[in-house]
Amino acid sequence: MSSRALLKFAPVAAIAVVAGLFTIPAAGRSFTPTSPKALEQLSQAPVIRYYLAHPGQAPAALRDRLRAVAGMKAKLAARWAPPLSPPVNDRFNLDTVGLPQNEESVGMCKGATNWLIEGTNDYRGLLFGVDGTGWHYSNNGGVSVQNEGVLPPITLSGGESRPSGGDPVDQCVVTEGGPQFYAASLDYDPADPTGNTNGIGLYHSDPFTIESCAGGDDPSCWPNVVTAAESPADVFLDKPWMTIGNTGSGNYIWIVFTAFDFTPPDPGDPFNASLMAVRCDPSLVCGVPFALSEAEKDVQFGDVTIGADHRVYITWAEIQGELPPEGPITYIIHLRVGTPGCADESCFGPTRNVAIVTKPLPFGGFLQGNDFRIATVPKNIVKIVNGTPRVFVTWDECAYRLFDTVCETPSVKLSYSDNAGATWSTPKVLSAGGVNYFPTIGNDPTGGKFVVAWFTNRFDVTYQNAQDVEMVTMSASTVTVLKRQKVTTDPITPNETEADPILGGFFIGDYIEVDAKNGTAYVAYNMNIRKVTVFGEGVPVHQQDNYLTKVAE
Repeated sequence: MSSRALLKFAPVAAIAVVAGLFTIPAAGRSFTPTSPKALEQLSQAPVIRYYLAHPGQAPAALRDRLRAVAGMKAKLAARWAPPLSPPVNDRFNLDTVGLPQNEESVGMCKGATNWLIEGTNDYRGLLFGVDGTGWHYSNNGGVSVQNEGVLPPITLSGGESRPSGGDPVDQCVVTEGGPQFYAASLDYDPADPTGNTNGIGLYHSDPFTIESCAGGDDPSCWPNVVTAAESPADVFLDKPWMTIGNTGSGNYIWIVFTAFDFTPPDPGDPFNASLMAVRCDPSLVCGVPFALSEAEKDVQFGDVTIGADHRVYITWAEIQGELPPEGPITYIIHLRVGTPGCADESCFGPTRNVAIVTKPLPFGGFLQGNDFRIATVPKNIVKIVNGTPRVFVTWDECAYRLFDTVCETPSVKLSYSDNAGATWSTPKVLSAGGVNYFPTIGNDPTGGKFVVAWFTNRFDVTYQNAQDVEMVTMSASTVTVLKRQKVTTDPITPNETEADPILGGFFIGDYIEVDAKNGTAYVAYNMNIRKVTVFGEGVPVHQQDNYLTKVAE
């Protein structure tokens, strides 16, 4: 394992070793602005929080708006106010302020589908406090929101408190004690995300606790909190993903994330990145995180699934063309599979290549008709087909990249393997023309189907700008599309992604999520459909909200 992949996580005795490897700056170090290259790499939630702390460094289009939001924190007396009216048209929050929510995850209790949690980057948290990873709870299958709030801070081994800062992941598992909720989040210093210690927070709660707490920033809503992974200064832990399932000896939680080292051994590299993983038990006792990527120096977007065969399937993207020698961005999507009962790197098989993506959605680039941040984020599931585990991986890819930065007519693709990744099917295009991006894949364990959903602009036939969500139901055995449907049904769709008065067209999240059970799919996404007066001032305007739509497969 190279030094760029070594991080500290409990026990405390390891801290001295890590301090030597990464040369942690002395306490009281002067603030150094996060580099543009780092801001390009990080999840957009820490980037926006950094700009809120340092508005003068924000892009001109955002600068004045972020200064105004920061100023409202001192002026606004209300906190998490009760809603003026119940949500309609599948909106899944109780927001009365009009700040954005994006980057949705959904944790649906597959043994008791009345209970679910949707996670978001909730910008109300930044206004009312310091935490920014939102949660929205329902006890009636997503028909309405009973409570909501933000995840509390974590405490690092040195005693530092780090607020939750976005990239939500939410899961639910039903045990003998009833439904149990788990959440993961980035936790960092928003004023200096890459120059200060940070971590991946892991949280546990249950429906009784969620329903009886005050919501908002009440820490009792999530009484069990641990730091699943921790990093020294100048190494940032990013883009976590999480699952919980039976690995052969009971339920375990697996978390994957990327570790960005901004002081790499080669001074010619602006950073190095490693794909990391850690296993935790349901009581939040975690092992030591380890690197799954090997020789790669630039990776991102890990995803993890526990199959019905009790094996652990982890995919990620190796990114070529960002580090010297720079060139057109290409991806190699990788897979490694851990044996049942696996706890560390020793029980994972070799790295397999899923696909070479020659024209992924490029970092720092744009779609042909939109201005928000884009990137290709591969996702996976596993189905048992004729007694054999079949792993499916989906991603999006441009048909053409103008100047290598403008992504034209991207499509959603899918490939599968019946032999743990040794060989793969020819990629199949699932989308039906136009601009399609940010695919998410969900396994319905109650039958032979799975679903893939994504944002599409294809219903805006003139400009390919306005946005909807589309979903296909797939046969796991024949890998054919059984049903295609538009998920977004609000009367005023398609959605205009640039309509939010705070973020404009800057950011809509890097992902959405779909889950499925008993022939019903639960799709979590965001749109700018509702009009409200932002901060109670001015006239009602469209702004960004999170949604949850249930559709028949």
